[in-house]
Amino acid sequence: MEVVALGFLLLVVAGSSAGDEAREAEAVRALLARLLGPGPAAAFSVSVERALAAESGLDTYRLSGGGAGTRVQVLGSTGVAAAAGLHRYLRDFCGCHVAWSGSQLRLPQPLPAVPEELTEATPNRYRYYQNVCTQSYSFVWWDWARWEQEIDWMALNGINLALAWSGQEAIWQRVYLALGLTQSEINEYFTGPAFLAWGRMGNLHTWGGPLPFSWHLKQLYLQHRILDRMRSFGMIPVLPAFAGHVPKAITRVFPQVNVTQMDSWGHFNCSYSCSFLLAPEDPLFPIVGSLFLRELTKEFGTDHIYGADTFNEMQPPSSEPSYLAAATAAVYQAMTTVDPDAVWLLQGWLFQHQPQFWGPAQVGAVLGAVPRGRLLVLDLFAESQPVYIRTASFQGQPFIWCMLHNFGGNHGLFGALEAVNQGPAAARLFPNSTMVGTGMAPEGIDQNEVVYALMAELGWRKDPVTDLGAWVTSFAARRYGVSHGDAEAAWRLLLRSVYNCSGEACRGHNHSPLVRRPSLQMVTTVWYNQSDVFEAWRMLLTATPTLATSPLFRYDLVDITRQAIQELVSLYYGEVRTAYLNKDLVTLFRAAGILAYELLPSLDNILATDSHFLLGSWLEQARAAAVSKAEASFYEQNSRYQLTLWGPEGNILDYANKQLAGLIANYYTPRWRLFMEMLVESLVQGIPFQQHQFDKNAFQLEQTFVFSTQRYPNQPQGDTVDLAKKLFLKYYPRWVAGSL
Repeated sequence: MEVVALGFLLLVVAGSSAGDEAREAEAVRALLARLLGPGPAAAFSVSVERALAAESGLDTYRLSGGGAGTRVQVLGSTGVAAAAGLHRYLRDFCGCHVAWSGSQLRLPQPLPAVPEELTEATPNRYRYYQNVCTQSYSFVWWDWARWEQEIDWMALNGINLALAWSGQEAIWQRVYLALGLTQSEINEYFTGPAFLAWGRMGNLHTWGGPLPFSWHLKQLYLQHRILDRMRSFGMIPVLPAFAGHVPKAITRVFPQVNVTQMDSWGHFNCSYSCSFLLAPEDPLFPIVGSLFLRELTKEFGTDHIYGADTFNEMQPPSSEPSYLAAATAAVYQAMTTVDPDAVWLLQGWLFQHQPQFWGPAQVGAVLGAVPRGRLLVLDLFAESQPVYIRTASFQGQPFIWCMLHNFGGNHGLFGALEAVNQGPAAARLFPNSTMVGTGMAPEGIDQNEVVYALMAELGWRKDPVTDLGAWVTSFAARRYGVSHGDAEAAWRLLLRSVYNCSGEACRGHNHSPLVRRPSLQMVTTVWYNQSDVFEAWRMLLTATPTLATSPLFRYDLVDITRQAIQELVSLYYGEVRTAYLNKDLVTLFRAAGILAYELLPSLDNILATDSHFLLGSWLEQARAAAVSKAEASFYEQNSRYQLTLWGPEGNILDYANKQLAGLIANYYTPRWRLFMEMLVESLVQGIPFQQHQFDKNAFQLEQTFVFSTQRYPNQPQGDTVDLAKKLFLKYYPRWVAGSL
């Protein structure tokens, strides 16, 4: 079955990059120079030869050389394979570490020799990266400098398949104008930058818009650079295709067009959702689809893999298999009209998100409507709720086992490392498995880097890591550039607690009371022993005399202190609730005072010591994407909305919550203080707590934050170690004594 399904995919890949060895080798050498500097980079020899993978057809690297006076030889079958081999050498032979929050690149001198030639082939064709939502939650305001860093990170982690979706609205604008829509109709249709992911999947329109003309120009420029760099490594960029959603204005231009208005999405009303879906049999469907893809590929070229999601978190208008097959076939046929070699990359989230709708007949209709091997399915949440198991390996269509892990770009220590470790190998061994790769598909990045380090490594392993405790110990040593018993013990505690979530209840979505609109019904249960978090905090602090000069250690110290305060907020919230229910005003005052007037300001202060946890940096990134003051204010408001209310009425309130200095002080803290004041008022006056009235008052505060133009520091302030120690000495003894 696998050979039949995958034959075409293998041909696509083999043909797409042949003859580019020299370019790919040069791209890896340039990456090496950016990473280490020209001097140290000269100690490496990098080359790319397709012949290295002639037997298996799978990405392969070979390491040799090193030692006194000898260059380290890095040979890869592709640029990505060579970059992954380089990363393997830096990681395993030099004890280096590369991550989103920074790198530890202290090279031993001379460079260690590779004892005997080391050849490694990946067990699968693809290592995929991104989620449609990542484009909005993390990448939205990036400039080329930040994109360059990310593509380097992708190459070093062996990623060879990734979305490249920037600039598509500029192409759609051309298509809509050609179809007869007016510029004002197009402006009204597009969402704002921070919400484009959901516009692209048909969930939303209009909200947060319109897109300025300058946005289109900058995104076109960025997309060209992104594609050029990805292709230079031999990566396959996935371009967007037409999924069937159209602006309402299409009905003005073509009054006879057959469209269905979908249901609302995400608690938005039809001013912003209820998108229009073109009927698959309507003659306009292939015209719109092929117009878009022709214009897109004329502008950007193609690597023949396209992404489109017609029913993402939206119930189709009919559950009839014949309708679902027709809707699917129409999308695919619009692709092949322009590109006969097209392969459709489909996010399999829809099957997992609405399992009651997607029964065997409905799933089969979609999977069977595209020739086998031409649909590549992302099993998007496979570490928690794999779909391949209940669909007989997607009924013979190739799939990629993906780890989703994070929702909304939330902060909060979280992972299901054992499930991640075991999952890919189990999927590979599944009867008649059509698995062709592994993937990382977080909604947001810049969090829980240990999880992504493991997942990236698994893309090159045939079997799971045998001892995760030993693996995380060496991860800590590489991350800090030195082995330290207390720091490593802290990581082992985190591995068995926050990173050991198991079962279907595991979601990387932070529901801690800290980042929710307060009520008396909030859930505070967690899947781990909170003592492990406090003990890990203590152990990291014990390591400060040795490790305090490491920026990555200081980042982790902020993160674990942040987590400890998050636990304390939940505990003090429990005290507040109990005191209120017992009508104990004295205890209520004490616990409320500590939570709202001590803990939250302390959290804001510790976050302010690290550049990665600053609201000022977050908003400055948005403002920097603008070409005028008015545009800068517009982008900033888009960003503030996404972090908090999400929609105009708090439609997906706090879904994308973050813990940033400034956001704690001016958004979460006022809300908590209002809650405490209204609880006290309720007890004093002897009337029940009015949650509905609190929600109305809280919404006013939330809106005040969104519409505010207050500037925030974009440089860190204060000393991480000093503040973390003070907080530890204040709260750890109370935790141990059980006397909060």
